[in-house]
Amino acid sequence: MNPGGKLPLTIPRHVGQLQMTYNRKNTLSSFSYAFGESTPLYEFGYGLSYTEFTYGVPELSREEIRMGESVTVKITVTNSGDRAGDEVVQCYLRDDYSSVTRSVKELKDFRRISLQPGESREVLFTITPDMMAFYDRSMKRVIEPGSFTVLVGSSSRNEDLQRVTYVVKK
Repeated sequence: MNPGGKLPLTIPRHVGQLQMTYNRKNTLSSFSYAFGESTPLYEFGYGLSYTEFTYGVPELSREEIRMGESVTVKITVTNSGDRAGDEVVQCYLRDDYSSVTRSVKELKDFRRISLQPGESREVLFTITPDMMAFYDRSMKRVIEPGSFTVLVGSSSRNEDLQRVTYVVKK
């Protein structure tokens, strides 16, 4: 049996980091500590396995969409280890520019896949208009035109994520 679970929260390095979350607001990204690292001990979505997984480069169905349309993201995941294993492929979304402060990344979808050693599988995520929407200053649910970045990987840690960007037009 090979573990395939992922952490449902971020584990801080020390008590001074409480409350630490993966989806913090962009304005909080420049803090540092006098002693010790400011990164978490374990990121949201982190997990261990007896095998290793390699992520390809994500591909978009379209690089530009109109308001109300969806976009599909495809990524190839390979079991590059020598044991069978389960992986939870995580899909995050970032609105690169918006009228209100938004999180640096928001988990929008995930897929659990089982792969034999050397096996690869394409994983598809559909980013729907509802996933792009947020509440504006008037508390209306809106989608604003602009650039969105899709981040796909094994955890919320930036080094574990592959990125691809698309544009929403009016």
